[in-house]
Amino acid sequence: MFSKKPDSTDRPSGNAAMSDSTFSVLGPDIAIKGDLTATKDLHLDGRIDGDITCAALVQGVSSEVTGTVVAESARIAGTIKGSITANTLVILKTARIEGDVAYQSLTIEEGAQVNGKFAPRQVEAEPKLMLAGGTEVN
Repeated sequence: MFSKKPDSTDRPSGNAAMSDSTFSVLGPDIAIKGDLTATKDLHLDGRIDGDITCAALVQGVSSEVTGTVVAESARIAGTIKGSITANTLVILKTARIEGDVAYQSLTIEEGAQVNGKFAPRQVEAEPKLMLAGGTEVN
């Protein structure tokens, strides 16, 4: 009398809800041996023994990565043993990095530990078209 049975159109199915997801989460109980590639954002609280390539990486405090990280943006709070390349990089005070760091924009909180070289990431110049005879076309 007072309850209404929901129609199938009242709620999305599991598959429809997952297809709209814009990030992936790897919890603290996850350990992966091998490379990881994500086309969207990645939140990592687990352990990765391999290279990571993603749009944006958010690394939790207890997370550990042994390998190279390449991302458009990265917010590092855990341990990384390997190089990091990111356009926008934020290294939080709990971060421990053993490897080289390449960036375009860099923020480091007091207390963060980095054992490696810092280098600004080179912005790729627009390719120039050369005509026969050596004339440049923009």
